Amino acid sequence: MHEVEPTFLGLNPGGWVALAMLAVFAILIWKKVPAAIAAALDEKIATIRGQLAEAESLRKEAEALKAEYEAKAKSVDKDRKALLERAKHEAAEIVAKAKTDAEALIARRGRMAEDKIAAEERAAIDGLRAVAADAATKAAQRLIAERHDATADEKLVNQSIGEIGR
Repeated sequence: MHEVEPTFLGLNPGGWVALAMLAVFAILIWKKVPAAIAAALDEKIATIRGQLAEAESLRKEAEALKAEYEAKAKSVDKDRKALLERAKHEAAEIVAKAKTDAEALIARRGRMAEDKIAAEERAAIDGLRAVAADAATKAAQRLIAERHDATADEKLVNQSIGEIGR
């Protein structure tokens, strides 16, 4: 047995579905829906391209900033090293100058101490000489007073005058 499919105006249900689809496609084309879809897609593509161009521009700008900051970091590092070397050099100069100044001060103080000791020695010797001379003078006065009288003094004075006249 063979089943009979219902038909309407000579078309079976599959034919009607195909006909309806053709009608829908015809209406869509007649209302320019594909062009609107294409325009919307083109607009979306243009927006995405603009965003990609902006992203590329931002990426290039970020790379330029990165390169600039890397250069600045290298420059700062180089400047830091130069500053550190200069500070070390200045510190070494200060230490050397301080050492030289300390040695000069020690030498000067040593000379001053030696001069002071020599002056004290001279003063002590001069003091001893003065005391000895004073003691010798007093002893000589006592001896002269004990051994010489007026006649002996007259004889000495005459002898001294005689020696001067010669």
